[in-house]
Amino acid sequence: MADSDPTTTRIKPTPAQPSPESCGLPVSEGISWLELMAQDSRPAPDVLTTPSYQNRGSKPLAAARYTSEDFARLERERMWPRVWQFAAREEDLPEAGDYVVYENAGRSFLISRQDDGSVRAMHNVCLHRGRKLRTEDGHADRFVCPFHGFAWNKDGSFNHMPCKWDFAHLEEANLSLPPVEVGQWGGYIFLREEPGEQSLEDYLAPLPEHFKRWRHEECTTVMWVGKEVPANWKVTAEAFMEAWHTIVTHPQLLPFTGDCNSAYWTWGDHVNVNLVPFGIMSPHLDPAAHNQQWIVDEFVKYNGRSGDNYEGGKDPYYVSVPDGMTARQALGAKMRAAYTAQTGYDHEDATDAELLDALVYNVFPNFAPWGGFMPNIVYRWRPGKTPDTCIMEVRILMRVKKGEKHPRGVPMKFLRLDQKWTEAPELGILGDVFEQDMDNLPFVQEGLHASKNGIVNLGNYQEIRLRQFQQTLDRYLNIPEGSDGKQA
Repeated sequence: MADSDPTTTRIKPTPAQPSPESCGLPVSEGISWLELMAQDSRPAPDVLTTPSYQNRGSKPLAAARYTSEDFARLERERMWPRVWQFAAREEDLPEAGDYVVYENAGRSFLISRQDDGSVRAMHNVCLHRGRKLRTEDGHADRFVCPFHGFAWNKDGSFNHMPCKWDFAHLEEANLSLPPVEVGQWGGYIFLREEPGEQSLEDYLAPLPEHFKRWRHEECTTVMWVGKEVPANWKVTAEAFMEAWHTIVTHPQLLPFTGDCNSAYWTWGDHVNVNLVPFGIMSPHLDPAAHNQQWIVDEFVKYNGRSGDNYEGGKDPYYVSVPDGMTARQALGAKMRAAYTAQTGYDHEDATDAELLDALVYNVFPNFAPWGGFMPNIVYRWRPGKTPDTCIMEVRILMRVKKGEKHPRGVPMKFLRLDQKWTEAPELGILGDVFEQDMDNLPFVQEGLHASKNGIVNLGNYQEIRLRQFQQTLDRYLNIPEGSDGKQA
């Protein structure tokens, strides 16, 4: 390949590729995800080489699903109480007496670590006059209401009431805080308000099997930022369910991101994944214009945020691409050694994909952990006070070094509606990427309100995760597919 001026990138036209492979993946210009796995420096695990795809139709969605208070009410009444929700990480409450306040969709819960190490959850509302018992995370063996002093033990059982003589009509046996079902997997704590037949393990399948290699239970939260976003929670979540907006929204990523080389797979109702390769050039760029070293240089330059002062040989992530090796293989080798040194765990069998790529899983309705061995991103979205706002959270998990004590996770830094993601410098380059997404989301929300035809159309493959998400929502709400729910 010919060298070129790295300040100039030629975009090449990408013709439509209508012919699907037998597994349902579209044939795009350039290499497919499965072909990348076949060329990986290490044998790829089955979880990265076994597609799961089914045609889910092409019905449009009602725009009112994202804007209507009536639709949001249906979600609060029929969906949120019946799904497993990611509510906390184990490192958020490591000691007996530690508790976390988790709030979502009009409910407030206390998640409390017990003396035997187990976790219990209960509604965070005083049974006397309805005050929230706690408004912030903390440590307590009793939850004493700040209003009148009614008190409960950390397991939710009733403890004490002042002026007991005035409440002869109340039976203490009936005064336990209403419990909430708790499930634990991979260092994550889930709750479900209404008990259901499906266990957490069945609900998450096949996620636990896929993540056995990546062992999130060995990780801790090293960064956590939340932000109020001026868009519906579904609009915001769906912006992170596909990679093909990269060419317009995140063009700085194209030199080292295979945006339309990505795979999109779904399983059942609750789980899907977008597998986005890094260390390769986007098929939207002209491969004749750049060589493999240019891909590495652009990757390292961007991740180091060194701009015009970039000096490849001085950057700790810099690697010279040997003859006969691809940029992806060279970066994989660099990361393989770096993560082994950083964590104390042997990464010799880790694939390039597990060291470089965005393996972005999503669990219905609002939990998205990244797979792989690098520091893992975890997204969570929660509805706001109106359908036009939401809370988006971003955690970074890092593996605790082998033999070291598991530390307490960091608390969440919260950004207001008027603040930018870049005001959380701990996010690094992610803050810039999220701000590019924010340039779209408020105007998506406004456009949905203003839509003349009142519908949203989805692609059949690259937006298959959105389709699965919306179809699963319909089943929980018991409404016709894609409808506005008015007949519910």
